[in-house]
Amino acid sequence: PLLRYFGWEKTNSTNTLLFPHHRRYPTVEVRAETFNGSTHVPVPSDSAFLKALLFELRLVDDHVFVEHRDTCTRINHSSVYSVRTEGGDLWPVLAFQKSGLIYACIPLVEETLEPRPPLLTVSGLSQGLALLLGIVDYISPSRKNEAEMSAKIGQLRNLLIQACPLGTPLNTNVRSLNSSFDDIQEMPTDENQPAWRSNTYKGKPQVNVCITEKVKCMQYDKRDVVDTWQVYGAVNCKCDIEGSAPNVTLSLNLPTNGPPLQDIVVHHCVTSVDPAMLMSSSAEPLDDSVYNGPYKFPFIPPSDSFNLCYYTSQVPVPPILGCYQLIEEGSQLKITVNLKLHESIKNSFEYCEARIPFFNRGPIAQLEYKVSYGQLDLSREKSLLVWSIGQKFPKSLEVSLTGTVSFGAAGKKHPTDYVCSGNTAYVKLYFRIPDFTLTGCYVDQHSIQIFAPGKPKFTASRELISSDYYIWNSKAPAPMVYKNLLD
Repeated sequence: PLLRYFGWEKTNSTNTLLFPHHRRYPTVEVRAETFNGSTHVPVPSDSAFLKALLFELRLVDDHVFVEHRDTCTRINHSSVYSVRTEGGDLWPVLAFQKSGLIYACIPLVEETLEPRPPLLTVSGLSQGLALLLGIVDYISPSRKNEAEMSAKIGQLRNLLIQACPLGTPLNTNVRSLNSSFDDIQEMPTDENQPAWRSNTYKGKPQVNVCITEKVKCMQYDKRDVVDTWQVYGAVNCKCDIEGSAPNVTLSLNLPTNGPPLQDIVVHHCVTSVDPAMLMSSSAEPLDDSVYNGPYKFPFIPPSDSFNLCYYTSQVPVPPILGCYQLIEEGSQLKITVNLKLHESIKNSFEYCEARIPFFNRGPIAQLEYKVSYGQLDLSREKSLLVWSIGQKFPKSLEVSLTGTVSFGAAGKKHPTDYVCSGNTAYVKLYFRIPDFTLTGCYVDQHSIQIFAPGKPKFTASRELISSDYYIWNSKAPAPMVYKNLLD
């Protein structure tokens, strides 16, 4: 994050502030005071800072020897400076000259400034440099054309609001941004407009909500090893609503027998929340008193898409149960994979496939197989079997694959894994089920309250996606590192 960015033009007789719409980020300055503590140095006024920076860069009074600036023991090998101000030495200030212009910004340092941390540990320096170089790339081609230069400077305000709306650079490729944002205002016109609403929307109101749940799973098909699985979700919102601070209330609902949501983390735009909702933790066993909804979130939405909340849940069963057996017989491997879709899961996939890698071996030279459903393909590198099950399981909800595999001589390009050696191997599942959540969580559009003019168009969607969904070979020990992956 940046405290400020500036741009100056140096002429023979004057120093001109070239970008009159330079930005100051009060929220970042508050963070700087918190992080820096007693070592914090406030950013002075524009004119005072310009004077101090030009002095530090030896662009004024360069004929006068100043010990703290000109001593031979202080040789600057970078574009990072310590600028002496009335409030103290302001550091780090990133500044450089390019084609008669001076580009400068003040990055945030998320720690105390004494002793000064190494430059490589200050992430804001690289972010600030990338943003300044993006401005250079946008400005420099027009230096010889005064009219074009003036037009670009006029557009730069809107571009930088997009590139760095709240102090953190989001897109440093300034040339790629759209400059026709006539409705963007640099400062809120309403004092009640929160900092996270960088502009106000004009047009037909609409609200889009998407619940995305991801399921992690480790299955071993062993008596002495317990299978583990975990569901975690995110509720993404995009609210195009007029007004400087529109109030929205959205509720998440569960079916009657749905597992409660736990470990809920809300976005900072949420104005209030039931404390009982936040107390439910997956670290504690469930009991009858656990909060099971509806989960209400009143909030003032940001201008862009954002995640309203995150959560986890303890669902009783994983969506797909599997068994994988790999046995080595001489120069061949015999493999068996059985998969069963649980009857409570919606049997409608966008995609569903099982990938079976073979580590520390040569390319697959011979493959004989039989699948009860779907299609089996061999990867181009001949080290991976891809079993495409398709968009539906059969009526039995069970599919199987059996086969024998033999290998050629191993080469450098084939996959290796120090953990998965010998018969220690796995099948990894990839799937997406649209319009479905494992918890049953959904948004009731009739429960949404919007205190703003007009009746908004509401769109809701859900999806379940696999994430690190492993089925280990039950004929070999699963490595301990994977057993604790979900802890």
